[in-house]
Amino acid sequence: MSLRDFLGEKVCTIGENVDPVSTKITEILLEDQSATVLFENVKGKKAAGNMFSTRKKIADAMNIPPEKIVEHILSALDSPCKTNEVTDPEFKSKTMSVDLTSLPIPKYYPQDGGRYITAGVIVAEYKGKKNISFHRMMVMDKSRLAVRLVPRHLFTLYNEAKKDGKELDISICVGLPAEVLIAAAVSTDFGVDELTIASSMCKAGRGKPLDVGRCDNGLLVPASSDYVMEGKITFETTSEGPFVDITGTYDIVREQPVIEIKKMWSCEDPVFHLLLPGGNDHFLLMGLPREPMILKTVRQAVPRVKNVRLTEGGCCWLNGVVSIAKNKEGDGMNAVLAAFTGHPSMKQVIIVDDDIDIFNDREVEWAVATRMQGDRILRIPGAAGSSLDPSTETTTYKVGYDATIPLSKDRKPFEKARVADRK
Repeated sequence: MSLRDFLGEKVCTIGENVDPVSTKITEILLEDQSATVLFENVKGKKAAGNMFSTRKKIADAMNIPPEKIVEHILSALDSPCKTNEVTDPEFKSKTMSVDLTSLPIPKYYPQDGGRYITAGVIVAEYKGKKNISFHRMMVMDKSRLAVRLVPRHLFTLYNEAKKDGKELDISICVGLPAEVLIAAAVSTDFGVDELTIASSMCKAGRGKPLDVGRCDNGLLVPASSDYVMEGKITFETTSEGPFVDITGTYDIVREQPVIEIKKMWSCEDPVFHLLLPGGNDHFLLMGLPREPMILKTVRQAVPRVKNVRLTEGGCCWLNGVVSIAKNKEGDGMNAVLAAFTGHPSMKQVIIVDDDIDIFNDREVEWAVATRMQGDRILRIPGAAGSSLDPSTETTTYKVGYDATIPLSKDRKPFEKARVADRK
């Protein structure tokens, strides 16, 4: 399923011409983030936002129930699947002139350093090591982008090429299936081809692996991409930012590498994916792929784990909730420690019993209010945290809440009264 296939009947369509340099796009997307918005005329081209702003939208796009998303991703991580190469990929339907300024790329917030590609996934390979990952990219001119490289896998490939005196070949894809977007944000070992993880999700959800097509530089990219830009990460650097990141606050300006675009293609009727910085799309596509690792590490400590969630109030990055069924006293605290191992950027986690709906914030707060005292709060000072947290200095102070019912106590006083089903 391509991004275009996902545009169904429940779409708010904006037919008027929208200036990408104004903040009008952001204002419209913020009005109702649950609504998918199709802009029909941004620089004369189509663009869409709030595409994956709820768990249900993501689940529907992958043809699975919402409650199965985390298991679905975890299964794909454990059993990658070969992609299917096609000779006539959709993204090569049209050859475009290289002009980034002609694309429907917005400036989202007034103090942003420029117009930003926010849903762009970079595909790269060097000496057999492959990687696909999200990166924000600031438009500099018709053919150049400033790219934010955090010190992870693409950063490593770029530096390995640089040591060899080479610029790194890349392809940038915009307008991608949900499986590829999720795979681009998961945590994997260095060198793992995340497209095989996306392919596994495609096969499990829709019965067929992911189709890929070959760019002129030899890189394989999703065949249904709406836009593909081929180029290199050069030796040149420039100031990148400011930019609103996942916490909704401005990130700092840094010296970052420059991408030079050499070729551009699109499908027949492309839609440019707009990922609202600090919005629900951003939360879920960045945070949800981290939940499988939390589930995996907590399961190693506590066998019966019902579900995990990174909460929207914590930007789907800093705060989490885990529901478990305890086998022994101390499982709650072990789950706290394991959860922080699974997602080191998390600064607060709440462990609840498996009768609590962790997707209901009120139920989670109720569990904290009625099932625990302050002596079951674990405080961890001096820990490494997330650079995205504006309150972090050199380290962070992590907090874990064991809001599970003590096994030594009668469970009934802790359970909500319920009305029996009437026949």
